[in-house]
Amino acid sequence: MNTSISRRTMLRGFGAALALPWLEQMAPIASAAASTGKPPVRMAFLYVPNGVNVEQWRPQGEGADWQLSPTLSSLKDVKSEMTAFTGLTLRGAFALGDGGGDHARSVASFLTGSHPKKTDGADISNDVSVDQFAASQIGFATKFPSLELGCEPSAQAGKCDSGYSCVYTSNMAWRNSSSHVGKEINPQAAFDRLFGNENAKESAENRALRHKRKKSILDFVMDDAKRLNQKLGQADQRKMDEYLYAVREIERRVQQSIKLDGTEVDVPDYPRPKGVPADYGEHVRLMMDMMVLAFRTDMTRVSTFMFTNAGSNRTYNNIGVPDSHHGLSHHGRNKEKLEKIAKIDAYHVSQYAYLVKELQKVREGDGTLLDNCMVMYGSGIGDGDRHNHDDLPIIMAGRGGGAIKTNRHLTYDKNTPLTNLYVSMLEIMGAKTDRFGDSNGRLTNLG
Repeated sequence: MNTSISRRTMLRGFGAALALPWLEQMAPIASAAASTGKPPVRMAFLYVPNGVNVEQWRPQGEGADWQLSPTLSSLKDVKSEMTAFTGLTLRGAFALGDGGGDHARSVASFLTGSHPKKTDGADISNDVSVDQFAASQIGFATKFPSLELGCEPSAQAGKCDSGYSCVYTSNMAWRNSSSHVGKEINPQAAFDRLFGNENAKESAENRALRHKRKKSILDFVMDDAKRLNQKLGQADQRKMDEYLYAVREIERRVQQSIKLDGTEVDVPDYPRPKGVPADYGEHVRLMMDMMVLAFRTDMTRVSTFMFTNAGSNRTYNNIGVPDSHHGLSHHGRNKEKLEKIAKIDAYHVSQYAYLVKELQKVREGDGTLLDNCMVMYGSGIGDGDRHNHDDLPIIMAGRGGGAIKTNRHLTYDKNTPLTNLYVSMLEIMGAKTDRFGDSNGRLTNLG
C-alpha cells in the first residue's frame, strides 16, 4: 500500500526517536526545496590545525585539467566529486597589529572572517560564524539547527596562545560576537542526542536500560518500524533496512570502542573523558558517521567538525609519527619534519575521504546524499612554519544540489577572501546575503 509519508515521521519507543532517511513515498518537505520536491542541501566545515606541507598539498593543473597531489591521493575514488581551491585568504587571522596568536586567530576567524579581540579574559569578542548564520536562517526546518562535533574538548576559558583565550583556539562555531557554540566529542553522547526523544528523563532511563540489558536502541522502536514497513514499497523497504543496519552498526562500534579508564593508548598527553574511543581514527570516523546520520535523516543541515584544537600537540603513533604535530609544523624547512607533516596531512585527508565516501553511498532522490552536500575541509593556516593565512589549503566535496560544478581546481587572485566562498554557499543553502565577514562579493566560477 503506497501512502504518502511525512518527512517528519519518526520511529518512536520508550526514550527513543529515530528520524527517517529520505524515502520515495515522502511528501515534499517544508523547506526552501519544497516547491521542487528535491532533497535539501546541507553544508559542513571540517578544520585541521597547524597548516600543511604546502608542496605536498597543492594540486597540479587548473580547471578540469587537474591532478590530485600526494597529500590528496586518498580522494582518488571521489575526485569527480571534488573542488580544490587555491588563492583564498583569511584576513581576519592576520595579526593586524596584535602580534603573536596565529593559531588562535586561525580558528576563531576561520568561519567568521572576523578578527577576534586579543584577550585571555572574559571580554572575548568575535562575530557570527557562517554555520551559525545559516542555522539562524534555515535551522527552523530541522530538529537541530546545527551540529558541532570534534575530538578535543571546547574550552570555556584559559590562556592558550600569546594572549588569546583558549575559547578562541578550541571553538570555530560562534552564535554571536560573545557566544561560541561548544562541540560534542563523545560519540555515545552524540548518538544519544540524535536518537533520544524530547523527554530527557525517559531518554536517560532508556540509555541505562539498554546498557543494563545489552539492548540496541532499535529494540525500542521495532514495533513502530514494523508498522511503517507495511506502508512502504520495496525500494523504500530496502532503504529502511540499510538505514537501520547503519544505525545498529554505529551503535555497536560506539559500544566496542569505549574504554572507561579515561586514558588514550600511546597518547599520554591526551587523557580522554569517559566514553571517548582509545583509537583516534575510530573516534574521528564515529563522529563523521554521526554527521552522515544527521544529514541522512534531515535532523540538521549544518555541521562543523574539528580534528583537533588549534596548536595541537597530538602525536600520531598510529602512522609512525611520534612527534607532536604543532612542534613539527615549525619545521624550518627540515626535510624530515616536512615528511612527517605530509604523513599527518595525508592521514587527516584520508579520514575526510572516509566521510565523503560514506555520504556518496547513501542514495537520495535521483542521486546521492553527497550530491546534496557542500563539505568543506581546510585550515586557517597555510604553512605552519610561516603562520601565513593566505593561499589556504581548502577543498570541498559535493555538488550543492547541482549548483556546483565539481572535478576542478579553481585558482583565484591573491588575497581573494575565503568568505566569498561562504557568501556563495549561503546563497546555495537559501540563506542569502550580499556580505559575510570580510567578503567583497561571491566566489566566481563555482557553477
